[in-house]
Amino acid sequence: MVQFERFTLANGLRVVVHQDTSTPMAVVNVMYDVGAKDEDPSRTGFAHLFEHLMFGGSVNIPEYDEPLQMAGGENNAYTTNDLTNYYIQLPAENLETAFWLESDRMLSLAFTPKSLDVQRKVVCEEFKEHYLNKPYGDVWLRLRDLSYQVHPYRWMTIGKELAHIENAQLQDVKDFFFRHYRPVNAILVVAGNVTVEQVRTLAEKWFGSIEPGERYERSLPAEPRQTAPRKLEVRADVPLDALYKCWHIYPRLDQRYYVADLITEVLGGGGSSRLYQALVKEQKLFSNIECYHFGTVDAGLLTVEGKLVKGVTPEAAEAAIAAELEKLKAESISATELQKVKNKTESAIAFEDMTVMNRANSLAFYELLGDAGLMNSELDRYNRVTVDDIRTECNEIFQESNSNTIWYLSKN
Repeated sequence: MVQFERFTLANGLRVVVHQDTSTPMAVVNVMYDVGAKDEDPSRTGFAHLFEHLMFGGSVNIPEYDEPLQMAGGENNAYTTNDLTNYYIQLPAENLETAFWLESDRMLSLAFTPKSLDVQRKVVCEEFKEHYLNKPYGDVWLRLRDLSYQVHPYRWMTIGKELAHIENAQLQDVKDFFFRHYRPVNAILVVAGNVTVEQVRTLAEKWFGSIEPGERYERSLPAEPRQTAPRKLEVRADVPLDALYKCWHIYPRLDQRYYVADLITEVLGGGGSSRLYQALVKEQKLFSNIECYHFGTVDAGLLTVEGKLVKGVTPEAAEAAIAAELEKLKAESISATELQKVKNKTESAIAFEDMTVMNRANSLAFYELLGDAGLMNSELDRYNRVTVDDIRTECNEIFQESNSNTIWYLSKN
């Protein structure tokens, strides 16, 4: 059980405090309720661009990293389709340095044409290197576009196309910042060797005077139920043929999400999983195969992907996956197999919660979902899943009409 206390500043900033006196360190985690799904479809990649811009200096602090390093700290950030997260870890006695740095970034970035140019170039290079020039790099650009018709999950965090970042104007960037990166749309989690009173004092001192901003209200289009399979064949300069197939699943707070998560473990959770045993070890159709999902807040995708052994046709590979899925639909898995994947999930949760950094991140995420306390009931939700639930959801999810498939074939 992770203990925490929370309070809200007058400007709407939610603050969560988790005290852990066993460490000399402190973590300051600022999560903004903005991700790639909040972008204008004609101006994508902005949330990720901001992850870079936020390190380019703020209104009173031209260099972000230098004072942090002097305080013995380290920092990083990440952006997803659902959120943007910034975090600092430093010795607890230097906690105020982190408050000073993060509050100034929230107050206002130093918007300059030079800063935008530098970060735009960095992001454009990243787009080219990881998504355009890398073998299989564009597969998720294609697969998302194939799988989603209206929901903004149809583009990746990097953006839908390079031109959107290349053409980003300073005013567009400023507007995006002041719409989303405001106290009322943020969650501050402070964890480690800290006290609630200390955090309350520092939060009021450094964040209390920042203008609240307007709460961002989402009205995202709901993805309609898919009623027919979609398929795409790509030929590219890649070493091996690959198969990607995904199906729509459930939002993060739906109990069926936990069933779907355990299904991915049954199918693709390592060397003892069903797909690996049957299709890699026994039938030798794939050189490797995985099953996973992205844990998205809104309804996401469950994916099976694998590289084919040379000489195996994509038709044969796809039929073999279908045969394994039919087994799960026809016969309930054993209680032992279900308990095994539950145990593995419990271990993963326990392992993740070992570091104060991860606990801070999890508290912020669950607060974003609506209540930081959800972190403590996750395991119960997995333990509620029955063998009948697994079979029911396999029959619901793995319908061909709900599937999106890419055959990514080697030109050679």
